[in-house]
Amino acid sequence: MDNTRVYRMSLASVYPHYINKAEKKGRTKQEVDEIICWLTGHTLQSLQQVLDHKTDFETFFTQAPAMHPNVSKITGLICGHRVEEIEDPIMQKVRYLDKLIDELAKGKTMEKILRK
Repeated sequence: MDNTRVYRMSLASVYPHYINKAEKKGRTKQEVDEIICWLTGHTLQSLQQVLDHKTDFETFFTQAPAMHPNVSKITGLICGHRVEEIEDPIMQKVRYLDKLIDELAKGKTMEKILRK
């Protein structure tokens, strides 16, 4: 999938898949929300507005209140690419989120996922 297509996708279109992936592994929507808010600086209320407005990924990440300062600690493979080596800043942020949701589904503790 090319970057332009990903940029135009709304977070709301992918969000149910994040929830489903987490719940299949015994995790919760609240944990998914916590991860998204931790990564982007959104509150639960502002996250809900993003979802309600069907905000695309590019806008979601460029207008995020504040990417977490520990975002550089997110490393590893996602979709066959090392997240820390992705050059496109928006695509890297999308893959950071994918990586964190994968970690949740794989049973990591929230403390480890949130790089505490």
